[in-house]
Amino acid sequence: MNKLHKFLVLFALFIVPLIFYIFLQLGTHNFGKLAVISKDVADVSLIDSQYKFQGKISVVIFLGDDLKVSNAEVFNLNEKIYKKFYGYTDFQLIAFVSEGKQAEIEKLKKKLSINTNLVKWNFIFTSEQEMQAIHESFKTSEDVLDSNFHISKAYLIDKEKGLRRGKSTIKAQEDENLFGYNMKSVAELKNDMHDDIKVVLAEYSFALKKNNTDERRKQSISNEKK
Repeated sequence: MNKLHKFLVLFALFIVPLIFYIFLQLGTHNFGKLAVISKDVADVSLIDSQYKFQGKISVVIFLGDDLKVSNAEVFNLNEKIYKKFYGYTDFQLIAFVSEGKQAEIEKLKKKLSINTNLVKWNFIFTSEQEMQAIHESFKTSEDVLDSNFHISKAYLIDKEKGLRRGKSTIKAQEDENLFGYNMKSVAELKNDMHDDIKVVLAEYSFALKKNNTDERRKQSISNEKK
C-alpha cells in the first residue's frame, strides 16, 4: 500500500493538474492527438544542414518565386500563429523560397521586424525541384504547388517528422479535414491552426511529464529496495 500511495500522490501532483490545464486551454472537443497523415516527411536538413524537422514542432510554408502573391499570407501567419508560439523552445517556422529572392526576403523581414522578433522565422532558399520534392513527401494529393512553386497552405510537422491533420471548426466547413491551413483565412489560422498547435504542444508536454513521473516512481521503488 505504501508504494501505491506514493504513486497516487505523484499522479495527483503531476498528471491531474496537467490534464485539467489542457482541458481549460483547448476545450474538450480538441482534446487528443491530431492524426498523422504522412510519416517521416523529407527533412529540411537535406537542403540546409542548419535546420531540421526532427525534434522540432514546425510550421512549414512554400513561398516560391512570386513573393507579391504571398505577402498578405505571410503577415496573417505572423500575427495569428508565429507571434503566439515563437517563445516555445521547440517551435520553428520554415519558409521555402526560390533561389535569387534574397533581396525581396530582406525587405519582407524588415517589415515583419517592426513589431516581431524574427528569431524563429527561417527562410530557406532552394531550387524549385527541391521544394517540389519536400512538398510531395507530405503526400497531400489534393494540394499542389502552383506554377510559382507557391501554395497558400501552412503545414504542421511534429517532432518525428510527421504531417499532422486537423479538423475545421468553422461552421461553413465544420469537420472538414485540414491537411494544411489556409493562410488567406484569418479565421482558419486563429481558430483551427492555433488550437491544433496547442494540442501538439500539450501532447509532448504530457508525454514529458509522464516520463518524468515514471522515472521518479522507478527511482523511489529502487531506493526502497536498497
